[in-house]
Amino acid sequence: MKSCILSVLVLLGVACNQSAPSTSSNPSKPDSLATNLEGMRATVYTTADSSSFRLSLTDTVTFASFGQPLESQPCIFVDPGTSFQTITGIGAALTDASAETFAKLPKEKQQEFMRAYFNPVDGIGYTLARTNIHSCDFSSAPYTYVKDNDSSLSSFSIAHDMQYRVPFIQQAIAAAGGALPLFASPWSPPAWMKDNNDLLHGGKLLPKYYQAWANYYVKFIQAYEKEKIPIWGLSIQNEPMARQRWESCIYSAEEERDFLKNYLGPTIEKAGMGDKKIIAWDHNRDLLYQRASTILNDPAAAKYVWGIGFHWYETWTGGEPQFLNLQRVHEQYPATHLIFTEGCNGPFNRSQVAQWKWGEIYGRNMINDFNNGTCAWTDWNILLDETGGPNHVQNFCFAPVHADTKTGELIYANAFYYIGHFSKFVKPGAKRIISSSSRSELLTTAFKGSDGKTVVVVMNDSDKRIPYHLWVGGKAAELVSRPHSIVTILW
Repeated sequence: MKSCILSVLVLLGVACNQSAPSTSSNPSKPDSLATNLEGMRATVYTTADSSSFRLSLTDTVTFASFGQPLESQPCIFVDPGTSFQTITGIGAALTDASAETFAKLPKEKQQEFMRAYFNPVDGIGYTLARTNIHSCDFSSAPYTYVKDNDSSLSSFSIAHDMQYRVPFIQQAIAAAGGALPLFASPWSPPAWMKDNNDLLHGGKLLPKYYQAWANYYVKFIQAYEKEKIPIWGLSIQNEPMARQRWESCIYSAEEERDFLKNYLGPTIEKAGMGDKKIIAWDHNRDLLYQRASTILNDPAAAKYVWGIGFHWYETWTGGEPQFLNLQRVHEQYPATHLIFTEGCNGPFNRSQVAQWKWGEIYGRNMINDFNNGTCAWTDWNILLDETGGPNHVQNFCFAPVHADTKTGELIYANAFYYIGHFSKFVKPGAKRIISSSSRSELLTTAFKGSDGKTVVVVMNDSDKRIPYHLWVGGKAAELVSRPHSIVTILW
């Protein structure tokens, strides 16, 4: 799917306020049920398969009195009277691979890319980002920031990142209007700190280096902030139960808990960085409750935890998404934030970039994650090249936007638009409200923005054309859901 993104997004013209990430997640009742919708008009933005619609303004519908729906009438029921978690932000990871690919683009394509992702009017308005602490698999080669056996960290330097990643992140911050909350994740401590003496292939952090490794996070934050890149938060370890052929490190739940409470938490606090949001787990939904309960049931560890991070890769082994595990954690620990920290499709095959299923995977996950208490959502690589990389272990994957570095062309996959149906309209400070579907083919979630606007997302992943009513407090608007489509309805 090849297009000029600006010609599509300029049609939208929906200005949205951006604000600092909110940390509130308690249910509340800010508004009475909407009863004054008679004659009110709502705008509908559509992305649909077998059409030219890509986040396109396609309809304006009007609310009118509508009493008891019949069972034969498909409906989406929205109740603005009760609100739930406050949204922190939606965005993606600014990795080495993304930065290196971006650097190979012509200047005008770089500008287009930044507008497409970060401009709230002409683009999809990302409001959150992630990056890696030294190398990950989506780096051209393994590297760290210190010399071997330098436990004092006196050799610490981010000189490697200054070539591509730091300038890339700086441009993203500028494109986002000067503020872009960024959290950082390590894939592995340096090899000499681990029991396998290897940056790759799992292994564990040696206890004698717990303090040096905690100091490493502080050094990273200080170095990036010196380059005018504020660090909003950090996760303790990317995928702490995965022994990968790339950068990886294993922690049991107890080991992660104890490293946090005895080393990382106190070290961050002592450095005057107590405002940084610490994210535990940062792995799949399947073991989410066990990890969260082990850490959060210990008050000495829990006091440092802002949120529990999760990925979607439990489905890569043939399983189903474990969305109810989010609900269980949210029920038991309502003051702890849930944040989706990573997800992508793969393995990469260039001939499959335009397959519609990739975007639907995003839509299905985002709707269910938000409906089960998630307050922040970050995609994996924001940009990859024509090979699905660069990646130093050939773990090539899909991204919402690919760049052909030979031609300078940007290729927008439908995942870009599916994510945009959320990120463009659901801004930090918005609260999730109830949106309920009478048909299993229609997936839905809804939000009330701090600007008073209601945002409803409806996704149809079936082959059916489904007429339905959007019902709010006895008023309803008539719509039609196209096969394999997603819409955002705004009023």
